[in-house]
Amino acid sequence: MDIRVAAYGVIVDGPRILLAHWNEGGRSGWTLPGGGIEPGEDPLDAVVREIAEETGFEARADELLGIDSKIVPAEARFVPDAGPLHALRIVYRATVTGGSLRNELGGTTDEAAWFALASIPNRRVDLVDVALRMAGLGDLARPER
Repeated sequence: MDIRVAAYGVIVDGPRILLAHWNEGGRSGWTLPGGGIEPGEDPLDAVVREIAEETGFEARADELLGIDSKIVPAEARFVPDAGPLHALRIVYRATVTGGSLRNELGGTTDEAAWFALASIPNRRVDLVDVALRMAGLGDLARPER
């Protein structure tokens, strides 16, 4: 079984949340800015780096909201015969401290955007809902109609 450890940021500004559009291997959806931790990298450094890469914003990682553990079955993986994946997703509350919104070029995300918490797109990865519950925002966020 493979393991992937990643760090993500919940960035809320008033009634809106910052999301990145993941687009890889023919699959896509809105997700939190963040991603895989490099070997030897601290998760706090990873989430700040990933937010900058995917959104253009400089950020500060604030409190640890939680760690989500998910098993992805082999048949749901992108790579044939790769076996199952154990994904550990470390979720922080984060705050924008500078920079300006822009889309990532050449990565696994192709767009970054702010969404009203009350109208987050239905086409989103499960991590968004998991993280909103961790942040105590689960009942504020409703899918777009």
